[in-house]
Amino acid sequence: MKILFIGDVVGSPGRDMVQEYLPKLKEKYRPTMTIINGENAASGKGITEKIYKQFLEWGAQVVTMGNHTWDKKEIFEFIDGAKNMVRPANFPEGNPGKGMVFINMNGIEVAVINLQGRTFLPAIDDPFRKVDELIEEAKKRTNIIFVDFHGEATSEKQAMGWYLDGRVSAVVGTHTHTQTADERILPQGTAYISDVGMTGPYDGILGVERDAVLKRFLTSLPVRFEIDEKGRSQLNGFLVTIDNSNGKSTRVDRILINDDHPFFG
Repeated sequence: MKILFIGDVVGSPGRDMVQEYLPKLKEKYRPTMTIINGENAASGKGITEKIYKQFLEWGAQVVTMGNHTWDKKEIFEFIDGAKNMVRPANFPEGNPGKGMVFINMNGIEVAVINLQGRTFLPAIDDPFRKVDELIEEAKKRTNIIFVDFHGEATSEKQAMGWYLDGRVSAVVGTHTHTQTADERILPQGTAYISDVGMTGPYDGILGVERDAVLKRFLTSLPVRFEIDEKGRSQLNGFLVTIDNSNGKSTRVDRILINDDHPFFG
């Protein structure tokens, strides 16, 4: 089993990169399954039903979310019917949507869990206690469990990786939009990376136009952040190879596509 994960897709530049490169990545790596983090896909904050469906049409099986899940009001109209979307499972009880989904790939079930950290982010429910509940539920059906942990602090992400080592197939960090170079397989067989990075603007700052961000730092005045749609683009991803018999990861590959790291098919 190979699972390809594409990091936070930011605005139209990110969507264009997915549309262009996902077929090429599938041809090169032959993933069994593709997961996309789409919480920034609509103008940098949130997602629309149209974009969600586009990701599925382009070849994704699951779309994960994060702290911008509710930023587009229309999500309340479709999230409960979006069977291939997961939002952070530790959102307060009663929130729309679901935090875990099961996908059948060629007769093998995969559980995909989305969680959100609490360090430097809203004080929602405990992701560590919540994931314990979900793993217990998932293990009744499959040993292949993939976790997207959407968090700000590297320490919290590393803690989650070690907490889940040997209990899930992979823990991948999202949210900070900067790919880390710490990909590894932990001692008990769990693939890990602190942050997969973002897919979208390459010349902005975390995907936002540079001038606005610089003005904010230089003046401390409020500014309007816009997605950088004029510069170059990038795609950040992560490929995990998993042993179907026990759910342990056997290989990890970090994917980085930009003008400084061209894609070779």
